[in-house]
Amino acid sequence: MIQDIMDLHTHTIVSGHAYNTLYEMIDSAARKGVSLLGVTEHAPRIPGACHPFYFVNFRVVPREVKGVKLMLGCEINIVDPDGSLDLEPRYLKGLDFGIASIHDPCYPSGCTISQNTQAYVKAMQSPYVHIIGHPDDGRFPVDYETLVCAAKEHHVLLEMNASSLHPNCHRQNARENYIAMLELCRRYGVSIVLDSDAHSEADVGNHERAQALLEELQFPEELVVNSSIEKAAAFIPWLNKAPYLDV
Repeated sequence: MIQDIMDLHTHTIVSGHAYNTLYEMIDSAARKGVSLLGVTEHAPRIPGACHPFYFVNFRVVPREVKGVKLMLGCEINIVDPDGSLDLEPRYLKGLDFGIASIHDPCYPSGCTISQNTQAYVKAMQSPYVHIIGHPDDGRFPVDYETLVCAAKEHHVLLEMNASSLHPNCHRQNARENYIAMLELCRRYGVSIVLDSDAHSEADVGNHERAQALLEELQFPEELVVNSSIEKAAAFIPWLNKAPYLDV
């Protein structure tokens, strides 16, 4: 079992379809021994999500609460095959870190494998994108070798999203796609991050399905950043600030 001290992809009621407040999510993290919690509200193109102004006021939120170190970011939507993002640079600059994802309400249907792969690769080139979120959905097929090699080139983490592995998740073929992606990550030495994508406090830090698949594949622990804030800080510069490295 990989030591797991962080969960960098979670949502609160601000995202419009999650069910707990920021401080309820922090309370859950504290109870479960999650040392580092990332809260990444959905960007504006998701129905019901917050106004971009939300992302300019993070200075008022303490970055350590109840012993939990807190990072405030955004799950930014990739909106076309050119890798365009739905949050303007003036708002992106205020994020502690960014996750870029494809979501079906925000991205055109019917794109080819080449177009979807290009969308991810172009998004990785943004200085505000540190993680590619749930690159596992069979509705948006990709060339995983190109994706993995691009993540290595642009020094971006690939996410293994535990929510995608839930049997009732709307994303398709996540397990098979993760097996393909992880084997390529092993081959090329590309790091991943396990995230819960929690939309309720019950799922904060819940990486059980992802952990089980890693164990099944005997995936190397050194390529999983969840065991060390220092490892994650190599990809997310904000983590090099105090108090994050004081663990």
